[in-house]
Amino acid sequence: MRVGIDARELAGRVTGVGRYLGSLLAEWGRDGSAQRHEFVLYSPADLPGRLDARRFATRIISGSGGTYWEQLTLPAAVARDHIDLFFAPAYSAPLRLTMPTVLAIHDVSFAAHPEWFGIREGARRRFITAKAASRAQAIVTISEFSRREIVERLGVPPAKVHVIVPGIPKPSALGPQPSALSSQLSVLYVGSIFNRRHVPDLIRAFAPIARAHADASLDIVGDDRSYPRQNLATLMDAEGVRQQVRWHEYVSDDRLNAMYARARAFAFLSEYEGLGFTPLEALARGVPPVVLDTAVARESCGDAAIYVRCNDRAGTTRALETLLFDDAERTRILNAAPKVLAGYEWGRAARETMSVLESCR
Repeated sequence: MRVGIDARELAGRVTGVGRYLGSLLAEWGRDGSAQRHEFVLYSPADLPGRLDARRFATRIISGSGGTYWEQLTLPAAVARDHIDLFFAPAYSAPLRLTMPTVLAIHDVSFAAHPEWFGIREGARRRFITAKAASRAQAIVTISEFSRREIVERLGVPPAKVHVIVPGIPKPSALGPQPSALSSQLSVLYVGSIFNRRHVPDLIRAFAPIARAHADASLDIVGDDRSYPRQNLATLMDAEGVRQQVRWHEYVSDDRLNAMYARARAFAFLSEYEGLGFTPLEALARGVPPVVLDTAVARESCGDAAIYVRCNDRAGTTRALETLLFDDAERTRILNAAPKVLAGYEWGRAARETMSVLESCR
């Protein structure tokens, strides 16, 4: 089978969807049963040269990589390559394709909470994703919560949606684990900044700790995609924590590894996610997380987290203090982590995803 893949999320700064796709491709490159298939990766820019070019051919299709590229430029290139099936890993797919399509939808925040998106951006996402979901032979998603949301909000038949839980890299592949450095009063947040992730609330909840402990720090890693726009720098100044809160729009993998190794607590106050990958990654690195008490957070983290209510600033401060200073609670969470993390394995996720692709041929 000749599989075409929208690989634009692997170009440039690789974040959530890019890491998801990159992990699947890496496993398919190692899996003997996947070697009977050929893959063609489509991107508007060069991709990292980590894959076997004999099995993972790359087509650089000029353009911005936006909606025009996806809907008008990409279909012509795919048609020339005689693709048997197309895999779209990032919520939408070209609507003009004639071959079967498998679509990955990780969440439907744009439909569940349109107020988090600009009018034009939200309308574009809702229209294209709904149309692509309707036309796709199958949809893969990352949690039972997302499956229910896709069925309810996009009107997709339940049998069409397959839950395939993604993997978490093994601790040995994640760089240095917490060491003596983790005795520092360091809190870490990793993820693009959306309004639903309440990063301003995290800064406000951290502020009392910063004022009481001059050596406490909060690192925020992620680019600002919030709507309406949030001014984090002004908030840091207003709370008097500019010297202890550091915002990094993007960091290299090596630097991120060092941040995880230094962190004593992880915070991810998201009220809506398809799964919530970074708290699990923190657990895999030996860093206990505090998360909002949501259905998907309970589904993904189980007993291996401290849960707080949305907009409960005082409760979030107490939770952060617990992770920083209460060794017994830290130990309880980290002891619960192996059972939670056992369900997140990239080899299994890649095999199950390939099985869905093969069923749609």
